[in-house]
Amino acid sequence: MTIDTSRPAPSGCGCGVLDDDLLAALWERAPFPKLPLDAPSEIRELVVDVENPKRVYTIHRASRRHHLQLLIDRFVIQLRNGCGNSACSTTTCFTYRKRAAGKSPIRRYNPNSARTLAVYLASQDDPETRLCPYLQPSAKPSDAIAPLHLAPKSPSTRERVKARLSPSKSQGRLRSPPDRKTSPRGGQDVHARKADASAPSLTVPLGSRNVGDDSVPVQLIEKPVGKKDYRSFAAAVFGTAAFKMLEWLAPNNMEALSDRIETSRFSAKSNLETQANQSSNEASDQLFTIGTAPPRDNTGRELTNASVRKINGDIGSSPGISTVVNATELHPSPSTERTSGETATRPPHLRKKSNAQIRTSSGSQSSKAVMESVVGSADDVLFVPPDKIAKCAARPPTHRPVVEPRSEDIINTVRSTSQSSCEHGTKDPLVQTDGSEDASSSSELDIGSMSLPSEDSSIEALSDCPSELDSYLPQSLSRLSPEAVNFLCDVLQEDATTERHMLEPAAIGDSLRRYTSRRKIWKRNRKVHVPYSKNLKYEWKLFVEQSIFHVLSDPQALLESFTSHDGLIDSQTVWYCMLRLTRAAPHLVFDSLWIAMTGLFAPPKSLQMSQSSTAKMFASPQRSFSNAETAALMAIGFHALVAAAPLVTESRRLFDMSRIRSHGLLLTGSGPAAEQRTTLSLQYEDAFNDDMALRLVRRLLMAIVTRHSFDELIDLDLNMVDCLKETDVLETLLSQLEPSMQSSMRFSKPERSMHEKRIPILLLDWARTVMIQEWTGNPDVPGEGAFGGALKLISAMYRKRQSLLLGDIHFRCEFFGDRLDSMDMPVAWLSYVSTRQNAHLLDYPFIFEPASLVTYFRAINFSTMSHSYEEATSLQLRVRMITEPGSLVTELHQRSALEDLLRTPASKFLILNIRRDEILTDAFDQLWRREQRELLRPLKIHLGEDSGEEGYDYGGVQQEFFRLAIAEALDPNYGAFTIDSRTRMTWFQPGSLQPEWKYELIGLLLSLAVYNGLTLPVTFPKALYHKLLGEPVTELHHIADGWPELASGLTNLLEWNENDGAVEDIFVLTYEFSTTMLGQPVTRQMDPSQAESWPQPSLHFNAEPLSADNPTDAPSVTGENRNAFVSDYIRYLTDVSVAPQYEAFARGFRTCLQPKSLTLLTPSLLQAIVEGTQEIDIAELRAVARYSGWDANHRTVRDFWSVVKKFDDRMRRKLLEFVTSSDRLPVGGAGNIQFVIQKNGEEDGESARLPTAYTCYGHLLLPEYRDKEVLRERLSMAVENAEGFGFA
Repeated sequence: MTIDTSRPAPSGCGCGVLDDDLLAALWERAPFPKLPLDAPSEIRELVVDVENPKRVYTIHRASRRHHLQLLIDRFVIQLRNGCGNSACSTTTCFTYRKRAAGKSPIRRYNPNSARTLAVYLASQDDPETRLCPYLQPSAKPSDAIAPLHLAPKSPSTRERVKARLSPSKSQGRLRSPPDRKTSPRGGQDVHARKADASAPSLTVPLGSRNVGDDSVPVQLIEKPVGKKDYRSFAAAVFGTAAFKMLEWLAPNNMEALSDRIETSRFSAKSNLETQANQSSNEASDQLFTIGTAPPRDNTGRELTNASVRKINGDIGSSPGISTVVNATELHPSPSTERTSGETATRPPHLRKKSNAQIRTSSGSQSSKAVMESVVGSADDVLFVPPDKIAKCAARPPTHRPVVEPRSEDIINTVRSTSQSSCEHGTKDPLVQTDGSEDASSSSELDIGSMSLPSEDSSIEALSDCPSELDSYLPQSLSRLSPEAVNFLCDVLQEDATTERHMLEPAAIGDSLRRYTSRRKIWKRNRKVHVPYSKNLKYEWKLFVEQSIFHVLSDPQALLESFTSHDGLIDSQTVWYCMLRLTRAAPHLVFDSLWIAMTGLFAPPKSLQMSQSSTAKMFASPQRSFSNAETAALMAIGFHALVAAAPLVTESRRLFDMSRIRSHGLLLTGSGPAAEQRTTLSLQYEDAFNDDMALRLVRRLLMAIVTRHSFDELIDLDLNMVDCLKETDVLETLLSQLEPSMQSSMRFSKPERSMHEKRIPILLLDWARTVMIQEWTGNPDVPGEGAFGGALKLISAMYRKRQSLLLGDIHFRCEFFGDRLDSMDMPVAWLSYVSTRQNAHLLDYPFIFEPASLVTYFRAINFSTMSHSYEEATSLQLRVRMITEPGSLVTELHQRSALEDLLRTPASKFLILNIRRDEILTDAFDQLWRREQRELLRPLKIHLGEDSGEEGYDYGGVQQEFFRLAIAEALDPNYGAFTIDSRTRMTWFQPGSLQPEWKYELIGLLLSLAVYNGLTLPVTFPKALYHKLLGEPVTELHHIADGWPELASGLTNLLEWNENDGAVEDIFVLTYEFSTTMLGQPVTRQMDPSQAESWPQPSLHFNAEPLSADNPTDAPSVTGENRNAFVSDYIRYLTDVSVAPQYEAFARGFRTCLQPKSLTLLTPSLLQAIVEGTQEIDIAELRAVARYSGWDANHRTVRDFWSVVKKFDDRMRRKLLEFVTSSDRLPVGGAGNIQFVIQKNGEEDGESARLPTAYTCYGHLLLPEYRDKEVLRERLSMAVENAEGFGFA
């Protein structure tokens, strides 16, 4: 995030005087949006004047395109020519590539390849950072215009015929009436309006020349350069004239083209009179024209055509080449007659201009000139004061008619055939421009006539221009309201002037429109039966676009529009407004919000203060926002992204689509999500791959990381220790997304319920989309940038998942788990240290499937076990080399002593010899004081071998040992644990007489079982697993499974309405905790202010009973302290009363397990690993069963499953224990066990053999019985009386 100070700062192309000149020229030429005359009265209260040219959408769009042209031109130079500096380190610079290649040959990019890469680089976020800092702008024209050839052009047959048929009519239409007057609001008299309504819009080039000069049509032809590969997509797209224009229209190229055009025009002077009034637009790739000075009316005011913007490379001193800079708009027919009774189109208004004095305040201030930069795009630069604007930026006073709209997709041809002077009173005939010429099939480009003025005449014309600010400024809405949004979007829909987009639904119909409680709906003042003028439609489009841009690109206007007085947003109302706006002008909305979000990166005021040690990090004071304001702005941006997704009205479909995208898939062929329609999946793909939307979501996610960095700087600043710390921006953001029943708009209850689910789910989908697109395939990921911001957002949402109505499954992103190595990756993660710059995906385990997390957890345990085994094996080999005959140790006694000393370190297994009648005692004796390296080795159990049992431990003996040992340790008669008679849950015995070391060894038994991948027949409440993972137990749902009656009673206490009676009178509770110890009730008052320790019984015969200290005057539980009482009671139940016992148990449990590996697990997942699954689905077990000696269709096999299906839960568990030695299924279900039914002979009589089992292999040895009844009898007898092993 720091700038490399050793590299020189790049010299920007669009800064300084050139940028001022550009804004001044665009202020002259751009059409100004004005509130049309037929606007409703309600909207007029929100209208303000826009004084800052950077806040005018048409100027912003034109300057953005101009900067894109400059940027692409510099990238092309960088790619093809390089900077020439030997210290260059920019990888895309040709100089660096040449130096890195050394003596190897290097191929220079051809123009088409360079253009392709330049367009890509310029389209990325912050493209200026990819420019070589040593690159200097080229003063010479680039090679892009080398193939261009200019020649005089003869008029087409159609032009000549049209000139003969209507020469006077053309001149009459273009001549300005000598006595046109202007109303105070820019209106004209009726006759003037009628004349303008029938006249076509003019195409006037930028430039000027002396009166009397004739323009010459010039034809521009591009010579073919080499062979074109028509199979190449890049050549077919980036080799078109539209993309070549990006280089042709660079300032240095424009100046060179102007010189070449002038030479061609003077060489064709003999044909000047025959071609003066004809159009020159025949070629199919009409790109630009070089023209003459703008025509003027009889008052000397310049007439301009706002359908084309002209950006001159050297304004005022040489002719320029015009470029098209508008977006999608209507093409109104200029010859349409206005019908009577229709609201008049806004007539042209006069814009007087001096030395380009432009006000830069973004609001509606009267006269104060603001010199600071407005929050905008990355291309914006500081706007200099008006008195420092160069004289070349000055323009003569301009007469601005209502102009014809332009198309964004078609590059118009600009033609001009007349000249005028700046003197008042001169009448200049204007030749009509006709756009209906025949298209040529050749690759020629027609250029309109042009004339080159002398430098003296240009300066003289500028010096005569008056100097004053525009009388009539652009207009816009100052803020948006739901009524205004509905009205503006309805206008665009009614006029069919909305943007073309791929979002669904494409338009908001009547069934989806919602209104506020105000009954009146804003409507335009027009007659329904009268056709609406295209000019008015265009005026409305300009005004609506300007209003959307003006509000959505200004952070303060956004806050005023969509937040209440307390800074909160109405989530569903904001979503509805964004839904309307994104279906009317989505790219304008996303771009404007992207500009507004720039303000989120400004440091807080506390960091910019002079007394702060961080103030020197920031060059100049910037406008900043608090965390609350930042959260509101981010919420508005995220609501726009949520609104961009397809409108789904069923929560199930919304969830299924989210699951599909979490796999990184477009469609799925299996599972419940397969029922989704293909159309909806494609609509999702279109919405989540929209470039403008992705750019916005990346900026929002990067802002999260930036704001967290600011908070860290504030925490580290010693000068701000006493400053009030602001709430985290993500906490504030998510609090505004939580469900709320208050809304200013009328929504039904199902709509509100759907909205509560839609917002968080789609927010997660957007974050996952960015992560999937930016992931490189490695488990270590960036902790900063958009990826880091997405991780932080998902983490914050996971912590608040209950209030956001989300489950664990909503956060899973199987895309990563399916592509990561399940063995080496988790092992490498153990030694990985995450920093602010880099993180590991396993630091965020909630994005993985539970089965994947169990695999990673067991992979870590297996790796640890393998390492211990290999270490012991290596030591054993070294011991054998030392002690074998002929080694260095020759004496037998020394050799035996050495073998005894090294027997334990060299043992490859942890071997326990257990007697069946002393299982727990033998286990404690052999585990006591064992070294950790021994415990981490593979476990082998010898059970009952002293009594003649034959057992080969391949897993089954271990399972039997743990089942018997844990059952004895958890027996209430043993005195260490208690078992609830209703839930069968096991919990610690408060004040137990058993010493703490026994609790530690019991915890060690559980640790060994989990470490070796075994499940145990235990049932602990989920509160224990919360505590083992270091999570607090503070909520009622944490104890609901272990103490359901207690949780129900405490819930009733909290929900009691005191209108039905006082809490102390109804519940009659005291503020104390009670339990039973050694048959005596022990009670203590809960007082957090005192040392919290539970009394332990004493073994001294004269010890006083614990009940003697029971309090007698504990305070009562009231309505005021009942919340604190419930919290304290849960804490005493799960922590204080059993603290010594639990701490010893936890020490033993963590002995064999990596502490970091436990962070992969949730309490539910850890419970499943320890306890397994008690519910046994026979259908699932049958689906994974295998057969040996017969097949699934055999009569005995069918009888077996018929009998087992009728077993109750107890018998099912016994059958599973009989075959696998465990009555629980491991986590993951029956698919993770081996269940084989093997044929074991035939039995005909009633005294047939019983079924047997190899528990270590999961084999059931089932004889073939004569009928189902015999099978039922023998199988039941076997599973109910099984104990001991043959081969286990």
